[in-house]
Amino acid sequence: MTDTLVNVENVSKKFCRNLKRSLWYGVKDVGTEMIGRGSERTELRAQEFWAVKDVSFQLKRGETLGLIGHNGAGKTTMLRMLNGLIKPDTGRIVVRGRIQALIALGAGFNPVLTGRENIYVNASVLGIPKAEIDRRFDQIVDFSGIEEFIDTPVQSYSSGMTVRLGFSIAAHLEPDILLVDEVLAVGDLAFKTKCQVRIQELRDTGVAIILVSHNLHTISHVCSRAITFEKGHVLYDGDTERAIDVYRNSLIKANKGLEDSLRAGTGEIKIQRLEILDEYEGIQEECGVGDYVKLRVHYEALEPVVNPVFNVTMHVLNSHQVTGIRTDVDGVELGTLEGTGHVDIVIPNLNLLPNIYTMDAVIFHSDGFTFYDRVNKAANLRVTGGLQVNGTAYLPHVWANEAGGNGRIPPITSPQPELAQIETVK
Repeated sequence: MTDTLVNVENVSKKFCRNLKRSLWYGVKDVGTEMIGRGSERTELRAQEFWAVKDVSFQLKRGETLGLIGHNGAGKTTMLRMLNGLIKPDTGRIVVRGRIQALIALGAGFNPVLTGRENIYVNASVLGIPKAEIDRRFDQIVDFSGIEEFIDTPVQSYSSGMTVRLGFSIAAHLEPDILLVDEVLAVGDLAFKTKCQVRIQELRDTGVAIILVSHNLHTISHVCSRAITFEKGHVLYDGDTERAIDVYRNSLIKANKGLEDSLRAGTGEIKIQRLEILDEYEGIQEECGVGDYVKLRVHYEALEPVVNPVFNVTMHVLNSHQVTGIRTDVDGVELGTLEGTGHVDIVIPNLNLLPNIYTMDAVIFHSDGFTFYDRVNKAANLRVTGGLQVNGTAYLPHVWANEAGGNGRIPPITSPQPELAQIETVK
């Protein structure tokens, strides 16, 4: 028995941006195939684009493959081709074994049927005998956690309940290949944890899994391998952490040129640039956890400006804000600024966890609300090293064992954080 369950060879798929034209192309393509002419269509017609282009990979038994990339990069299109929902325009897909997919919220559910009835319908489509479904029914319902609603029509379920039932069915019918697309983004933390544990159990029993998610922490902890997509092409196929780095680099490139998108203000003083410096004042784009970092905001005051407020915020790239540093919050008054100069924020120990962070710079009026100028995504910083744990920051800590036992607690050398300092040069 072969260990390769999925073999994708030079697969491409194109779509049309215009619905009417797309329907017309579909009619022509069906007619072409019916008269026995070549079915592979390699040329783009008006308003067509490649959603997936020349993609090849293999998936072996027991392997968990993550697909990551921007929205519209081709990940879900690839899953739909693997599941047989759409056919590729070029290339070949060979799938060995029974495949189960959870690609879209509630996909495959009949909304007027109850949860119980949908379990039997989904399983029977896969050719599983009723007796076998009866044996697994309690496991499916118990895992989903919606026992009291199992005899309620699915159309009355919330999105979280629908995902719970869908994932539970997919994960307990013992497929050879499981396709999961973003469903772990819905539901509470406890259920997400159950799903990750179940995926690991399936992987250990030899099930091949393809997981699409924008949660890079999930991809990192669940997947043994990952593929980074960009505009339908494969940028990288291999080690999961390296694939995540490639994805983050592509995000940085995509964000370049967007810094002026919200640049509006009264304009008496302008931000020239934001630099990230090391302890020797060399410009850097990467540092280690706990390193010295200096943020330098260069400005040009077109006229004298009295006591402006400087603000730098840090975000996880394309995600939530981590922190913000403001002169007024820190009780710093800069006086009157004229001409060109810079303001420094010195951070002796940058205790951010490994990730890529983006920084916005804003100069407010002294009221702290109206702004002179702002630059979104003014700089990016990659933080490396440290422990691979979830979150955004380290908290200095020590361990203590007051309940007895024979464990060993090593000495903790986690540095105590020093306060950031703000300096100005006029």
